[in-house]
Amino acid sequence: MTDSHVLYAVSPLDGRYSSRTRPLSPYASEAALMRARVRVEVEYLIALADLETTPLALSSEERATLRSLYEEFDEDDAALIKTLETEGHGEFAATNHDVKAVEYFIRHHLPADSEASPWIHFALTSEDANNLAHRLLIRGAVEDVLLPALYDVRETLGEMAREHRDLPMLARTHGQPATPTTFGKELAVYAARLGRATGRIATATHALEGKLGGASGTYAAHVAAYPQVDWPAFAREFVTGLGLEFTPLTTQVNPCDDLAAVFDAVAGANDVLLDLDLDMWLYVSDRYLGQEAVAGETGSSTMPHKVNPIDFENSEGNLSKATADLRFLADYVTTSRLQRDLSDSTVKRNIGAAFAHCLIGYTKTQAGLEKVVPNEQVMREALRTTPAVIGEAVQTILRREGQDDAYERVKALTRGREVTLEDFRTLFADLEVDEGVRAELQALTPERYVGVATDLVEELE
Repeated sequence: MTDSHVLYAVSPLDGRYSSRTRPLSPYASEAALMRARVRVEVEYLIALADLETTPLALSSEERATLRSLYEEFDEDDAALIKTLETEGHGEFAATNHDVKAVEYFIRHHLPADSEASPWIHFALTSEDANNLAHRLLIRGAVEDVLLPALYDVRETLGEMAREHRDLPMLARTHGQPATPTTFGKELAVYAARLGRATGRIATATHALEGKLGGASGTYAAHVAAYPQVDWPAFAREFVTGLGLEFTPLTTQVNPCDDLAAVFDAVAGANDVLLDLDLDMWLYVSDRYLGQEAVAGETGSSTMPHKVNPIDFENSEGNLSKATADLRFLADYVTTSRLQRDLSDSTVKRNIGAAFAHCLIGYTKTQAGLEKVVPNEQVMREALRTTPAVIGEAVQTILRREGQDDAYERVKALTRGREVTLEDFRTLFADLEVDEGVRAELQALTPERYVGVATDLVEELE
């Protein structure tokens, strides 16, 4: 679709956001699925030729020609497959079946007298080609597009965490002022969470499984033709040769528990970034973070002074949509009535859309992080004007000194009223403690009450 046509796209994924979703096109488009199917069918044909049992023989030149069908697959090839499906072409009537169209596409490129034609899609059901093609595409989309985008976000978070590890910041629990932290430590929490989340995605993607068992998962047609061949062993070798794990027990449908694991893992990473987006939005709202304005950019149509946190808001919307889709997919693809129904077929065509919303969300979060600048003055002022947060340290030190009413005394001083450091010092003057402890208490300030927050950033790998 040319740039002039994106304004007429039904989905913003192929319209407004087409430049952001384009990296997924080699994995999520219909043409990509066609190419993956051609790959599976060609490699299966070559694997049959390698069996001593079959009379099929393919020369090295023929193998190279066949592999070029997917290695050099282009727009014209995709258009031909679509024509074979919807209109027919040459000697082939319209198939009204996308996998059969791929079979005819391969036959179309073979010499008229080729002995290989009868062996294309031999003893297979469409799901044998589809389940492998989908997994090859999903693996590529995740490993080549989604994970690198997530790694970029994590790297940025790590860099910001280290840069601002010493910057004290008022924490909030239940939305209320709480024990201070540092801005860097809070970003390190997200970097660590995202690191674990990407690890789960990588593990789930590496464990994708394929099947090649025929119409009911029994290899019945294979065995009927060549009972002497160990077809399950053949299938295992073929599937693992594509870089997938092998699942031996299936119906016609690959059960898709592996896909559900991938979708769930990606949704988990989205949850981490959604949490980050919300926190960054609130930090901007509290003026803890400023945003670098882009020259010429409009923040508000009526309020010229505004620089809105639109990247985090955009990410929040896209990741929410993506996660809803991913969780729907995870629930849906793992069920199939009896040995097969086709309701999952149309649902799986939306995997790319879910991934596209993910990618937009990841790049928008990254863009938001690159624009924000900590407002140290505002953060420190918030600490200075909230001295009540040292009450935790005061009552803990007094407990250490054996005063069992420490909590109650600090509560009486601070709860439900504005309190100053002078109020604390008045309390300290009335305490029956030695001068060393009194000096320890008097040295407490909100800005220095951050524990080992600075050191915790080193926990990032």
